[in-house]
Amino acid sequence: MRSRKSPFRSLLGKELRALDASQSFWLLLLVVGLLVGHAFTTSVGLYAEASGIGGGPAALAQGLNPLEGIVVPTFGAYDIAATLLLPFVAIRLVAGEKQSGELALTLQAPAPFSIAMTAKCIALFFAWIVTGAAGGIAMAAWSRLGGHLSPPETLTVVLGHVLRGLLALSIGAAAGALAASAASAAIVALTITIGTWALDYVAAARGGVIAKVAEYTPSAALRVFERGELRASTILILATVALTGFAIATSWLREGDTVNRRVRRVVRTVVIAALLCVGFGRLHYSWDASESRRNSFSRADDKFLRSIRAPLFVTVNLAAEDPRLEDLERGVLSKLERTMRDVRVDYIASGRSGLFERQGDHYGEVWYQIDTGAASHSAMTRSTTEEIVLETIYSLVGDARPASAGDAAYAGYPLAARDPAAPWIFFVAWPVLVLAVWWRVRRPSHARSSLPDPESQ
Repeated sequence: MRSRKSPFRSLLGKELRALDASQSFWLLLLVVGLLVGHAFTTSVGLYAEASGIGGGPAALAQGLNPLEGIVVPTFGAYDIAATLLLPFVAIRLVAGEKQSGELALTLQAPAPFSIAMTAKCIALFFAWIVTGAAGGIAMAAWSRLGGHLSPPETLTVVLGHVLRGLLALSIGAAAGALAASAASAAIVALTITIGTWALDYVAAARGGVIAKVAEYTPSAALRVFERGELRASTILILATVALTGFAIATSWLREGDTVNRRVRRVVRTVVIAALLCVGFGRLHYSWDASESRRNSFSRADDKFLRSIRAPLFVTVNLAAEDPRLEDLERGVLSKLERTMRDVRVDYIASGRSGLFERQGDHYGEVWYQIDTGAASHSAMTRSTTEEIVLETIYSLVGDARPASAGDAAYAGYPLAARDPAAPWIFFVAWPVLVLAVWWRVRRPSHARSSLPDPESQ
């Protein structure tokens, strides 16, 4: 007597077969390999030139970081795929089921509909993980050349792209559920993507709530992982938004319910997710996974700054497009925010470029204030370098900056070598393998349909 499969296993098998039959998935797999191959071969070539291959001038070894030179640009191909291709895989599985009428049968099945949607989400996530094989091959090729990889920082970048993919899949699933057709869902997904780009653009000129929200757009959130930083707020907010998209799709696809009931369920889901994101945004726990400690001060400075319990108020009078502001944010403010307990930054410049600011007043000033309750101390500097800013903060608390002689300087990992096999792997072997597997997966169904029926003979 054969044992019956559980409903979940049966539904998961159905979704995986639907994924195999989806041309968008195989196109995604094919294109990802080509994008990763181009990014990898280009970055290896540039890295070799910077290392002095062919007798050329070599850059300083400290500046040759595999995270920035190899890992980030190679996996950057997945950001393109997640933006332009991955949502359509989810749309194909969700909207296609609606148009074919299969959704009605799923809703009438004895298994809860939530189990069916869980199986669909797992199948979509599996599709994204399978595309990661190209990145794994690239990292293996880099190691074979003798290149260095730091597991913590490499896995941090991988985690960022995993969450980026989940976010794109949730957008596609929600759009496929809400829109009337696959074409309309594609427009909705593209509109959401363009909207996040517009939010990034607006946030570049404004501070306050808009700038805070823009920190969690897909592009801005991914940059946190690409710096080798694991930030609790970013991870939790991305995961919450992704799960919200799948929850919206699950609620709206229950076509047996009335529209008002589904709308109320969707609104309740969005409100709960928004409240969770606001709470997660207040978390300041993070871990610097980069080998070069690019997101941290020296260990001595780090220990002292963590001991300061009073809030630090920073008032920045620099325009959004002023290069000094980028130096200040990336080199100092981001480190202060992940080190100190409470850092509050206020941007008061009103223009984008600073060309029309009243230069005779206070443009270019950065004020630092620490309020201990008993007394308040403030100081101003126009410098955006780490050394000057830290000296200013130490002067506010009345301490001398500790020596950081115990921190070893980052040595760097130069490698003057190219990989001649990489173009053959990604531009020849990868397409042939994908097409061969696609043909093998689709061939049995055609072969069985062409066989004669034994009962008809």
